[in-house]
Amino acid sequence: MRLAYWMYEGTAHHGVGRITNSMRGVHAVFHAPQGDDYVTTIFTMLERTPGFPRMTTSVVNGNDLIRGTIRLPETLKQVAEAHKPELIVVVASCSTILLQENLEITANSVGLDCDIVIYDANPYRMQETGAADGLFTELVKKYATTQPLTAQPSVNILGPSSLGFHARHDLISLRRIMKALGVEVNVVAPWGASVDDLRRLPAAWLTIAPYRELGTQAAKYLQEQFGTATLLEAPIGVQPTLRWLEALVAGLNARGEQAGVATKVTMPPLTAFSLDGMSAPSNVPWFARTADMESFAGKSAFVFGDATHTVGMTKFLADELGMPIVGAGTYLLKEAAWVREQLADYVKPEDFLATDEFQQVAERIAELRPELVCGTQMERHTGRRHGLNVMVISQPTHIENHLLAYRPFLGFDGADVIADEVYTTCTLGMEKHLIDMFGDAGLDEVEQAPSVASNGHAASNGHSADPAQVAQPALAAAGAGATAVVNPVWTPEAEATLKKVPFFVRNKARGNIEKYARERGIATITAEVFLAGKEHLGA
Repeated sequence: MRLAYWMYEGTAHHGVGRITNSMRGVHAVFHAPQGDDYVTTIFTMLERTPGFPRMTTSVVNGNDLIRGTIRLPETLKQVAEAHKPELIVVVASCSTILLQENLEITANSVGLDCDIVIYDANPYRMQETGAADGLFTELVKKYATTQPLTAQPSVNILGPSSLGFHARHDLISLRRIMKALGVEVNVVAPWGASVDDLRRLPAAWLTIAPYRELGTQAAKYLQEQFGTATLLEAPIGVQPTLRWLEALVAGLNARGEQAGVATKVTMPPLTAFSLDGMSAPSNVPWFARTADMESFAGKSAFVFGDATHTVGMTKFLADELGMPIVGAGTYLLKEAAWVREQLADYVKPEDFLATDEFQQVAERIAELRPELVCGTQMERHTGRRHGLNVMVISQPTHIENHLLAYRPFLGFDGADVIADEVYTTCTLGMEKHLIDMFGDAGLDEVEQAPSVASNGHAASNGHSADPAQVAQPALAAAGAGATAVVNPVWTPEAEATLKKVPFFVRNKARGNIEKYARERGIATITAEVFLAGKEHLGA
């Protein structure tokens, strides 16, 4: 194992916790030394749900090892009595794996009424996503049983889970789409699912598994074992969502025809997918043609994260917002080949990065200096260090990415959320850059000259003198030796440089540069003078 301060993926225990904390009537017991219960703290801190995390640590300490004591049976009895779960998942830590204890015999000897699964989440071989997907697939294989198809068209939604990136919001978006289509949701898992729900999975006409990291393998098993059709793409963006809807309707109807059911799913007007039922389902196509969009379309972007969101965001930025992609990549090395294949038309091979070491990603960002970075919490840190615009699009995340408000990434609603996030991230970053360059649009504090009394001395009573009385002594003091006012002229090259400044602050920029030139007695503003003035004003 390699120890690091920052890791893109959590431990195997973290992955197991994501599944058990998602499900109803399921509890995890970690057979581990004290300290490995940090996983519980992570879920308590980040998950925005009222319940306490469904996981318990059966502590192994030095005295236990010396005496050959194993506390697991007593812990299992306490968990069964306190939580009354239908299923307990027992997992060993890396330390207890070295002891080579047979947890299956120990656990089954307790004689509990609930089911017990000993899950081999070997931390030497597994990390978060592998452990989560492996456990969920194992549970689907254990409990899914042959069922008659539902009377009406229905779907399973696999993948939304505890601590998933905007997963609860994505689920709301998918439910809204199903409602507009008149399609029932048979089972959502692991989020909110029970063991009985897993048994009912084969009753659905089709399984939706939008996240490649979790649910895809379970969906494939249901298709192979029970003939349940699958839809594995993620509807991220307007055009991908339209294609996804067409595939969904076709898949449902094909499954119904295969089963001899006359009911068919038809595509409603697109307005049915909007929030009010009367408007366009997304404002992104309109927004992409506005002047606001023109202010940052064409700005370079770098995308890095898990497989699903890296692919979806890269295509969205390039296809729907017109942003050139200067680099992309993923920390999920097992998915790197798929991500590379998906992005072959968007990223040159030499610009693709597959690594689980954040230092390499930070170096690439520092080298490229893109105008928008889409990444994880770690890329947020890197971007802030270099003064770059950053939006988080993938795990690992911070508390601010676990929101109470409705902020999906999937579907038409998700397209609007992403476009808003891109726009505010870029424009707010541009605003800071412009303020640094040209001042704060006249809102800076004006340095007040000391008031002058009629005798030419500064007023000391706190009252301002008459402007006319102030002006006369000042002009007299200047006399014939006063410096003549310079009205600088602009060269064509300087004018061309000025045109690169956004139109809505161009006049302000012109005024600031002319003021800079006048103060230095410069009669001609060249491109070099412009750049010198810009540097001076941004200092």
